[in-house]
Amino acid sequence: MRLWTFHPKYLDARGLVALWREALLAQAVLRGRTRGYMRHPQLVRFRRARAPVGCIAEYLKAVHAEGVVRGYAFEAGKIARGGRGKTIAATRGQLDYELSCLLDKLRHRDPKGYKALKRARRIAPHPLFHIVPGGVEDWEKGAGAARGDRVP
Repeated sequence: MRLWTFHPKYLDARGLVALWREALLAQAVLRGRTRGYMRHPQLVRFRRARAPVGCIAEYLKAVHAEGVVRGYAFEAGKIARGGRGKTIAATRGQLDYELSCLLDKLRHRDPKGYKALKRARRIAPHPLFHIVPGGVEDWEKGAGAARGDRVP
């Protein structure tokens, strides 16, 4: 599961569809509707939020909006209703780390997208997140992530 910190507009088709599915799974976990992935590190920042389900719903709304722009048939009715979650702080180091992970993926499966993203001067965060100074998040998968090692 990867719930990207950057805006979903940077994802290729395969990545956006995967994000939609993974964010729906995360929503199910946060709502207590599945037993799997209960301790997944990607959910830490949502669980720390005042309204975890509201935050994941806001996350999904932005993914859905990007899908609409691309003509995808993501079903908006699958997004939880309820209070709007506030933005969540995410570190610059986390955003940069995830961008490097995406670039690694795109280098192989979408060379044109890779080149375009590599040239981007400033990467926008997902609308749920506001960026603060800092390194890679403590919850990032793998002990080496904090040292800057790549995590697939």
